Amino acid sequence: MLKLFALMIVSTLLAGCGKVLLSPKDERSQYDRYDRVRNDYAQQFVTDEYGRQLPNVRARLKPRD
Repeated sequence: MLKLFALMIVSTLLAGCGKVLLSPKDERSQYDRYDRVRNDYAQQFVTDEYGRQLPNVRARLKPRD
């Protein structure tokens, strides 16, 4: 029983090390090209004053003009 539990934990941890679905180079939606042409594209991540990379939620969810 303990071996089975340990195997489940190890397999779960290894599954989390997989490849990301969308790279920063890929378009996130069909509207990305539209936003880039109109200079309204929001980056996926921003860097804060401490050098940490954070999701750019505010710019990505702002209302469109």
